[in-house]
Amino acid sequence: MIRMPQNRSLIAAGLAIAVSSGALSVAAKEWVSGIVWQQPPVVDPGPVGGPPADAIVLFDGQSLDQWVDGENWLIADGVATAAKSGITTKQEFGDCQLHLEFATPAEISGSGQGRGNSGVYLMGRYEVQILDSHENDTYVDGQCAALYKTKPPLVNASRPPGEWQTYDIIFERPHFDGNGQLTKPGHVTVLHNGVLVQNHTEILGTTAWDSPPAYQSHGEQGPIHLQFHGNPVQFRNIWIRELTELTAQRP
Repeated sequence: MIRMPQNRSLIAAGLAIAVSSGALSVAAKEWVSGIVWQQPPVVDPGPVGGPPADAIVLFDGQSLDQWVDGENWLIADGVATAAKSGITTKQEFGDCQLHLEFATPAEISGSGQGRGNSGVYLMGRYEVQILDSHENDTYVDGQCAALYKTKPPLVNASRPPGEWQTYDIIFERPHFDGNGQLTKPGHVTVLHNGVLVQNHTEILGTTAWDSPPAYQSHGEQGPIHLQFHGNPVQFRNIWIRELTELTAQRP
């Protein structure tokens, strides 16, 4: 006679049970969701740092033709230096992955918000701060990689002034109903120099210096804006990918 173990959970877990007269095997059965997913498209990831094959290149080191007021910035040696005004993409985007590289001025001038200040505005209104935050004290929700006046970065991953730094930003746009009421807030994830500093952070509304965050209804797409805050911050290798969810047939 085969004695079954007292602990029946071993059987329920689909474990093999060895007994003196032989082996009794209870095999697990594969769970299948029944969802028929779209085949993920193949994308060549490109060189390290991108751009991937499906990216839209916004600055390749040669021209800022894809930006309104791009002529105000200085381009030399593959680098664009902020001057005169901010610049705004001519094309608009919703959910996206944005990559850019920046360098705050090597020569330190000023302190706090007056040192290497710029910003990346998603949909023209939600700012991820750019600042020289290397050994530079300021209010924490205004330091580099903060969702401005909303949430500080998880850590300060800033490199010294003059060194090149990277932002990789994943943006999920907010949604509004036909009456302009918010139905789903926006979220942002940010890697600063490869370090996760904003982890699916909820956007509470437009980021402003002189007022609390508040949503105002807007369309499904908006431009990327790079701020000129009086400091000659440099930029290179800017590209963006529009994000689209896979389709699926559910049982």
